[in-house]
Amino acid sequence: MNSFNRVILLGNLTRDPEVRYIPSGTAVASFAIAVNRRYKQGDEMKDEVSYIDIVVFGKTAENCGQYLNKGDAILVEGRLQQRRWDDKDSGQKRSKVEVVAQTVNFMPKRSGQAAGQGGKHDQQEPAPEQPVDEGDIPF
Repeated sequence: MNSFNRVILLGNLTRDPEVRYIPSGTAVASFAIAVNRRYKQGDEMKDEVSYIDIVVFGKTAENCGQYLNKGDAILVEGRLQQRRWDDKDSGQKRSKVEVVAQTVNFMPKRSGQAAGQGGKHDQQEPAPEQPVDEGDIPF
């Protein structure tokens, strides 16, 4: 039987990405995003938040670590992966489902989230009337 494993999520980072390097030299970034769902129950509007762990490899991981901050909106495309291990302390079997991202699209900043307002990478954005050379964009 054929299988299909594809996920697309739009959410906001709950923390700054953590970048590390595995022995082969490949960058690995990990972070979580909050994905909101609003629905109506009777006459009342309800909000539901899911927190999803994301793992990214290679140059995309380095770009995430350099350009993303807590609160930034991203669109992630990838696949679900389940990791299993034995807990060292209790000896119990543990598992975790996470998204292994194949592409990460950085979404535009909200108007109140302009450069210089507390991000770890305070970069000035060009004025709207200045053209941006797409060759300067690292992703």
